[in-house]
Amino acid sequence: MTKLENEFDQIQEARDVIIRGIAQTMEFYGLTPSIGRIYGVLYFAETPKSLDEIKDEVAMSKATVSNGLRELLDTDMITKVWKKGDRKDYYIAVKDFFKNFINFFVKQLRQERKIILKAYNQSLPALEEIANNGQSEVAKEKAMKDIASINKTKVYFDWTLHLTDALETGEIFNYLPLSDEDEPKKGDKYNGY
Repeated sequence: MTKLENEFDQIQEARDVIIRGIAQTMEFYGLTPSIGRIYGVLYFAETPKSLDEIKDEVAMSKATVSNGLRELLDTDMITKVWKKGDRKDYYIAVKDFFKNFINFFVKQLRQERKIILKAYNQSLPALEEIANNGQSEVAKEKAMKDIASINKTKVYFDWTLHLTDALETGEIFNYLPLSDEDEPKKGDKYNGY
C-alpha cells in the first residue's frame, strides 16, 4: 500500500467513526441509527447521491434506504435535487447542524402544542359546564382545578410558541450568540451561516 492510499484509508476510517457517532445521536431525534448512517454518507458525499448509490454504501435494503430518505426529508436534514437528463432522484445532506437542530426542534414543539391544545379545546367545554352548572360541589371543584391547570399549561405553550418563533427568525442568537462573525442579523430568518 502506498502512502497516498494509506492517507485515503485513514480519511475513510475517520469518516466512518463520525458516521457511527451521527448514527448514535439520531436516536435523540427519534430516528434510527440506520437513518443516521444514511445521513452520514450524504454528509460526506461530494456530489448528490441516488437511492441506489446510498444503498450500496450503507449495505441496507432499498426499502430501508427509501424509508430512511423519506424520514430525513421530513426532518429537513436532506434535500432532494434534480440532475439534468436523469430521471432518478438525488439527495444531498443539509450540513448545517444549527439549521437541522432548529428545524427538528421547531417541528417537535409545534406538533406538541397542536396535539395538547386540541385535547384541551375538546375537554374544556365539558369541564366548564361542570364547573358552572354541576350538581356536585366536589365535581365542580375538580373541574375548576382542571381548568386552572389547563390555563397554567397554556402559559408554557405560549412560551414555546415564542421560542419557536425566536428560533425560526434567528432572534435566539441575540441571546445565545454563535460568534461575532457568524451571528445572523436580528429579524433575519435563520438560513445557516
